[in-house]
Amino acid sequence: MTLAHVTPLPAGLTSAEAAELLSTHGPNTVAQPRPQRLTGRILHQLTDPLVALLLAAAVVTTALHDVTDTIVIALVVVLNTTIGVVQEVRADRAIAALDRLAAPTARAIRDGTDVVVPAADLVPGDVVRLEAGDVVPADLRLRDAFRLRLDEAALTGESVPVERKPGDESYAGTVVVVGRATGEVVRTGPASALGRIAELVVGTRPTLTPLQRRLARLSRVLGLTAVVLSGVVFVLGLLAGREIVTMAVTAVSLVVAAVPESLPAVVTLALALGARRMAQARAIPRRLHAVETLGSVTVIASDKTGTLTEGRMAVQEAAVADATRYTVAGAGYCPCGEVRRDAEPVDPPEMLRELGRAVLLCNDAALLAPDTDHPQWTAVGDPLEAALITFAARCRLDIDNERAAHPRVAEHPFDQAQRRMVTVHQNPDGFHLVICKGAPEAVLREPVTGSPAVVTALRSAAADMAADGLRVLAVAAAVTGDSFDVANPAGLRPLGVVGIGDPLRAGAPDTAATFAQAGVRLVLVTGDHPATAAAIAGRLGLLGQDDHVVNGDAGAPGDAAEHARVYARTQPEQKLDIIATLQRRGHVVAMTGDGVNDAPALRRADIGVAMGSGTEVARQAADLVLIDDELATVAHAIGEGRRIYDNIRRFLRYALSGGTAEILIMLFGPFLGLPVPLLPAQILWVNLLTHGLPGVALGAEPADPDVLKRPPRSPQESVLGDGLLRDVLLGGLAITLTVLGAGVVAHQQGRPWQSVIFVVLGLSQLGVAMAVRARRVRGGPGNAALIAAVAVSALLQVGAVLVPVLRELLGTVALTAPELLACAAVSLLPGIGLLLQRRLGRTAAKNPPAQTPGPHAAPERGSVR
Repeated sequence: MTLAHVTPLPAGLTSAEAAELLSTHGPNTVAQPRPQRLTGRILHQLTDPLVALLLAAAVVTTALHDVTDTIVIALVVVLNTTIGVVQEVRADRAIAALDRLAAPTARAIRDGTDVVVPAADLVPGDVVRLEAGDVVPADLRLRDAFRLRLDEAALTGESVPVERKPGDESYAGTVVVVGRATGEVVRTGPASALGRIAELVVGTRPTLTPLQRRLARLSRVLGLTAVVLSGVVFVLGLLAGREIVTMAVTAVSLVVAAVPESLPAVVTLALALGARRMAQARAIPRRLHAVETLGSVTVIASDKTGTLTEGRMAVQEAAVADATRYTVAGAGYCPCGEVRRDAEPVDPPEMLRELGRAVLLCNDAALLAPDTDHPQWTAVGDPLEAALITFAARCRLDIDNERAAHPRVAEHPFDQAQRRMVTVHQNPDGFHLVICKGAPEAVLREPVTGSPAVVTALRSAAADMAADGLRVLAVAAAVTGDSFDVANPAGLRPLGVVGIGDPLRAGAPDTAATFAQAGVRLVLVTGDHPATAAAIAGRLGLLGQDDHVVNGDAGAPGDAAEHARVYARTQPEQKLDIIATLQRRGHVVAMTGDGVNDAPALRRADIGVAMGSGTEVARQAADLVLIDDELATVAHAIGEGRRIYDNIRRFLRYALSGGTAEILIMLFGPFLGLPVPLLPAQILWVNLLTHGLPGVALGAEPADPDVLKRPPRSPQESVLGDGLLRDVLLGGLAITLTVLGAGVVAHQQGRPWQSVIFVVLGLSQLGVAMAVRARRVRGGPGNAALIAAVAVSALLQVGAVLVPVLRELLGTVALTAPELLACAAVSLLPGIGLLLQRRLGRTAAKNPPAQTPGPHAAPERGSVR
């Protein structure tokens, strides 16, 4: 036996004492956020600068009796507000999930007897009993413990169960894997480990996404610019002798035309389509704006257990007495798998089967086959011992037959002092098989028999496995008669050593390489030992020459240098510190995780990514849930986010070029002998056709071929940055010159120049819409919706000068067929110019001029689009 009663167990509290303490300390429940009323949530959404700009535009269109635009704007506002409120409500469920994680009942000693009480009624001083499978209901100080091991992975990230002894503390939310214990409650509710994490989640609110910040700045700039330039047009009109009412209506119409009021619709459609595509790839966004945020991510802070690794212990390496080493492959606890030697599959030799038989018999765990409730093989007992059983099965041993043929007759359970476990089994031949397994330094020593060379080789193999971050066990055995000492066996010969770890997920190194190619820095943040974390990072290819491992036990890891790629021994509070530090340095941070300990960091990050098989707390705190638990899905989601951002920029290039052209036409037209280039109704008509269906359809453009082969955009870069503002101004100038040129020629020839300006302006903008499309890949997806939208809008634009009702409504004049053909031909010029500019730009990027670097030459810049 290992651990007996260290101190006499207290008799527990009386019911009266428990009731008094409950009124003092409060219920043993985690902190609950103050519920926000529906009206407050709606007002929060409506105060967004972009939505406020839309509301102002709705007021303008209402004053102009533009019913169509008013309805469209109102629908966009309602849609955005509804989506935002729904996402806020769903995000606030994170704390409710902590309640569901907590143990609903507990076995306590009250009035000297064992009773079952609600976990919420526990108070400091209560004495609680624990058995295998129980969830620890509060923070306890253990008074009595027998072979107690706790699964603390959800709380600390440790993948290996932790042994706890009398005097140690066990924390709320952890699970008893094996053994039993009795402990005294020392902390409950908000003061417990689970409660402190809940407080972190309550105090951590998601910040604005990069897209929301960029669009908010853009909306303010656009609104101010449109008002100022429209005011200039108003003043110039008055100076030219136009009526004040006419010029007022014209100025307001220009404000509406200059502001791309369909931008929220484009953003909403792009995000919705992106969310649908992600869902098809088994990634479910819980916040719509999280879809685009992924495209701006510069750092991914990833948990290890269950994210980069399988989250299950497995024997990965083994060495037998003749110094031969093997690797073992397989998924989870499934007995299927294979043994490899020098990377080649082999049939397990007898020495390896003997090692597998020993670890199977000296074992208290079991495996359960898949059923309707558990679609995968599951472990009963210590996960480390379950990994040994799986190893035996992969050595082609029948678990049930072997145990039936070698029944256990005696045992010496694992002893922390001796760091080994011994079992004795009856052999079919009548002799006894004594098996000892434990730490290499406890097993591979006297009185183990065998040549010094064998012991030295196995110790060397054990050291190599430990350096790779594996937990190593050595195994020895002896065959004896009826006389044996189970506590101190003699005559043991070494059988081998096994290296146990949490194996990498299939494809994890390829995913890490994809992130590196996309310019996204992958950082490992884990509660594991630094050596284990470094070994995993090495296999992923994360650690470069200047990179290092930061140990959270040594202080605040968030203060580490920029080259830190691995953070080990981190607590939940430290994960928050790491993310906050990265954000202060200008990074957009995605955090991945699956445990309770990850929830605050998932909430604090710019984008939280939870594993679908993880805890409910993590899923509710995250912005994106990976149903398939594959980190590779995040790479796909990053590409989808970049596609969305690219499409928003395409729309802005298209829409703002048109709005700029309309203002320039109204500004400079009178100086060219065109007193009123466009009537207010004509401005609104062009705006409706060009910003409507074609603009929204641009949000569905497919991704560029190189979307994951270029660095992310700088978080500080404006949405009009990287040359987009220049392209907008050049595009607006090209449309202006084309339209005014056509108007001047028509005016000189005595043709209806205002109608010519009207037609050429609308068709030119539609031509630009076709020119800003994404680059096509042969056989890749197209965007039939954009072609159809442009065709319909072009027909309506031409119909405005052909249909009598529309001519009367818009003040246009009928144009002849030759005039319309001439207008259509001229309208192609801005789009053709844009296509040539893009082609020349791509050619220059592929063939940069040769340069001789000087002593102060700037470093080569990546192809930021």
